[in-house]
Amino acid sequence: MADAAKVCAQGSSFDSHHPPSPAIIDQCVHCGFCLPVCPTYVLWNEEMDSPRGRIYLMKLANEGTAPITPSWVSHFDSCLGCMACMTACPSGVDYGKLIEATRAQIERRHKRSLGEKLYRRFIFSTFTRPDRLRLLRGPLRAYQKSGLQTVLRALGVFKLLPKNLQAMEALLPQLSASEPIPEVTPPAGPKRRRVGLLLGCVQREFFQDVNAATARVLAAEGCEVVAPREQSCCGALLVHSGEEEAALALARKTIEAFEHANVELIVTNAAGCGSCVKEYGHLLRDDPQYSARAAAFAGKCKDVSEVLADLDPRAARHPLRLRVAFHDSCHLQHAQSVRSQPRVLLSKIPGLELLEIPESPICCGSAGIYNLVQPDAANALGDRKAQLIAALQADVVVTGNPGCVMQLQSSLNRIGQTTPVLHTIQLLDASLRGILPDLLK
Repeated sequence: MADAAKVCAQGSSFDSHHPPSPAIIDQCVHCGFCLPVCPTYVLWNEEMDSPRGRIYLMKLANEGTAPITPSWVSHFDSCLGCMACMTACPSGVDYGKLIEATRAQIERRHKRSLGEKLYRRFIFSTFTRPDRLRLLRGPLRAYQKSGLQTVLRALGVFKLLPKNLQAMEALLPQLSASEPIPEVTPPAGPKRRRVGLLLGCVQREFFQDVNAATARVLAAEGCEVVAPREQSCCGALLVHSGEEEAALALARKTIEAFEHANVELIVTNAAGCGSCVKEYGHLLRDDPQYSARAAAFAGKCKDVSEVLADLDPRAARHPLRLRVAFHDSCHLQHAQSVRSQPRVLLSKIPGLELLEIPESPICCGSAGIYNLVQPDAANALGDRKAQLIAALQADVVVTGNPGCVMQLQSSLNRIGQTTPVLHTIQLLDASLRGILPDLLK
């Protein structure tokens, strides 16, 4: 790939290593069904910041009539990669493969500023490394528990920082006490399945309670849960940002970690990670040693809501008398086509009133690293979503992705709302145990 990446495809602005597929590009008939659900088009009403506009720019670059300039790149940097256009598209255009191929081309062929390079390097060398996040966890929890965070926010100190650093601090979730899960969690009662649990990176260190709840619920429903200690980052943040080579290396490590676990299914509870691992077969298609293994691995991957929806409930549900607003994570509803399963699980909790948030196809502004690199657009989308949630007067908001949890909580805080945001599995865990999560007490 290194040699191919240096060679420009004939008559194209892209190199010859997997440019955006002309066949997929030509499937777009410019009908405009994607426009009402595209977050950036909704914000700015600019054609080149819509899916069909971006596809047109890909086509021009493929034909060599549009060079990869900073202006051209900006339209792809502003894309959230939410895949709402794929759900809306009547022609079945696989925009996900187009945007990921384009972003990989951008990272190989476009020279970013030194500041941008260093910031992106910091993000990728920190948030894809659970060991480094683990080192940060203690000091950050002390920063919160001591009251220092509250004081500094009240004084407006962070307004003196660059916008992307302001966003990073505002997105910091409330860190709970450490709750690591064992490598093997036995099932309650007869074993129905042996499943692997993908722990994630931010999820593993900043949302340990979510992983613990996931393991408990699966075990309560008869699953033996295996969480291999040697598993690394799955590569999702890198794949979605065009960092292809680094993502491939992490994908191989993830496959190896779970091959030794001898599991029937691999359970994900972070929508971005789930959408990535389900595409491992495509990601590693050129690797003769891993292509078949990657396809087999991807075929085992399911979101926790899919796994639980396929199992007849065994554990008793205790009532939760709550008004619950459900937020569809983009990489769950659009990238994985998982929409009904979380609702089915929540609807089976006695006493729970499920509320639908208007404009559910539109992204909240999280989108991987988007809210760290495009904070203005992310905040505008977050504020829009927060206002829609506030009108529902819910007791709690739930969603299936840690990035959405952080984005929604930050956005609600920004408009003066204290409604807590949890992962869907935490409410199901609370119902099974008859114990409310700390944020709801």
